[in-house]
Amino acid sequence: MRRRPVSVVLTGLVVAGAAVAAGPVAASAATPPPKQAVARGYGGAVVSDTTESTAAGIAVLRQGGTAADAAVAVAATLGVTDPYVAGIGGGGYFLYYDARRHRVVTIDGRETTPAADGPTMFLDANGTPLSFPTAVTSGLSVGVPGNLATWQRALQRWGRFSLGHDLQPAIAVARNGFVVDATFRELTRENQARFAQFSSTRDLFLPGGALPEVGSTFRNPDLAATYQQIARQGTTAFYGGAIGRDVVNAVHHLPLAPGATLKPIPGPMTLADLRAYRAIDRAPTRSTYRGYEIDGMAPSSSGGITVGESLDILGRFDLRHMSRVQALHHYLEATRLAFADRNRYVGDSSYVRVPQRTLLSDRFARQRACLIDPAHALASPVAPGSLTGSGACRPATARTTPGNEGAHTNHFVVSDRWGDVVSYTNTIEELGGSGIVVPGRGFLLNNELTDFNFAPTQGSAPDPNLPAAGKRPRSSMSPTIVLRHGRPFLAVGSPGGASIITTVVQILVNRIDLGYSLPAAIAAPRASQRNSATTQAEPAFLAEPTTPGLEALGQKFAVSSTSPLDPSISIPPTIGVASGLEFERHGLVLAAGEPVRRGGSAAAVVHPAR
Repeated sequence: MRRRPVSVVLTGLVVAGAAVAAGPVAASAATPPPKQAVARGYGGAVVSDTTESTAAGIAVLRQGGTAADAAVAVAATLGVTDPYVAGIGGGGYFLYYDARRHRVVTIDGRETTPAADGPTMFLDANGTPLSFPTAVTSGLSVGVPGNLATWQRALQRWGRFSLGHDLQPAIAVARNGFVVDATFRELTRENQARFAQFSSTRDLFLPGGALPEVGSTFRNPDLAATYQQIARQGTTAFYGGAIGRDVVNAVHHLPLAPGATLKPIPGPMTLADLRAYRAIDRAPTRSTYRGYEIDGMAPSSSGGITVGESLDILGRFDLRHMSRVQALHHYLEATRLAFADRNRYVGDSSYVRVPQRTLLSDRFARQRACLIDPAHALASPVAPGSLTGSGACRPATARTTPGNEGAHTNHFVVSDRWGDVVSYTNTIEELGGSGIVVPGRGFLLNNELTDFNFAPTQGSAPDPNLPAAGKRPRSSMSPTIVLRHGRPFLAVGSPGGASIITTVVQILVNRIDLGYSLPAAIAAPRASQRNSATTQAEPAFLAEPTTPGLEALGQKFAVSSTSPLDPSISIPPTIGVASGLEFERHGLVLAAGEPVRRGGSAAAVVHPAR
């Protein structure tokens, strides 16, 4: 497809040549318009975490870019304005509905394990697993990043513009700055102690050791220069070139600040690992629910299979005519069962045999659905189902232990004037990733390899998610596109670690079964059952009138409100930050995000409906 250079100008943001300081400064950037969680209109739509990233996507759509072009602009800008969960230091999964061919296709941009790593990488000299916080904030946790390769692959397949063109909005925002809000300051506070350990991270996000002030302007000229270098030289600047050398150096020689108390654990990543990285084209998972086709992400993600299995189980019941208590009870039990199977059977399909067809079969759904008792909650951990279908319909417990998975990510959705749709979840894993900013480059490195199980979790059965050289750690990212009569009906997804899966399932149940509008389905209080003795719940869910009825059935709830890296830090006890699109008649699109969670979402359309 012929590419043409087009200048990119965002309202109040222009690309300038003057050098500027990094971090927050007193001078004000152009104040962005207030966030709106819902928009409706024509010509394309974007829902993302920040107003700047949504504006970047809308600008590219208005110039004639495809959904793929706009998605790259959104993702790159999130690396500036939402740097603790996004950026070129991470990876993710890209779902694309190709309107020309009427099909959903996917790109696996998950990070990979360096060639020198192996099954014992997270064990100490005594064979004891490292503590999760120790492993996270280290070079050992850093996987070979996949986001940039994903962007390039998406543009090769579906873009109208070059990567250099689509990076221009992010360059403008990084150079000229954005206004710090209360959410950005709070997320920085939650990482303050970790960030202070690294000179490059401290200098960018905590200049002078202080948190950024709300209303100040945050600039990142190093990241602007990094993006500009990629725009000029292409992705080889990262995957084997000068940027890649700086990444490898940071992983090997952690940029510790003077007086740091952290004991450095380097990682073995090499330039050869970066050169060898490939984003993989994969077929999506497919399942059917109430006549809709549910397309999701295949392994290395567990999202598509586990969302699909949960819905397959629920498809055996008429939720629409149940009481609200019974509908929620069945939702919790279905995800409890699906997570037992996910933990036992799903990993990187290049390294383990994943029985995807069986897990998404009607026969398997019947086998699992028969365990749901409308009068009693199952006792977790529930044993995984039999792939051969053997055994009576009697619940069994398993001797398993929980694995690892972070709780922070970002998800956004895009559509264009031609009907193409993107549902893209990407991440650097924990909030703030590994905590390591690549010196002189302005971006944080991921800690994705801590998504592996450090030691076996499945008792005497094989664990599909143990580390191996070149392997992609299992993910729960669940970008989803729902088709009705072969055309897009919904595109949804969320961050939230393992709770991503349950958030997507709950939104789909709310919208399809329970009669919620898409904005209401996203805003509704959430609970997440992942084959645990207790169900993680938001305070608003516990305040619902259905909770006593669920507890009478044996459902147990708990609210998590502390950081997994530092229990002394309290964080808002929310689950996920979802975004979605619903496609109505005659090209009308409803774009919806969060009204409150993590500061709310920014939804916009090219031509608003009147």
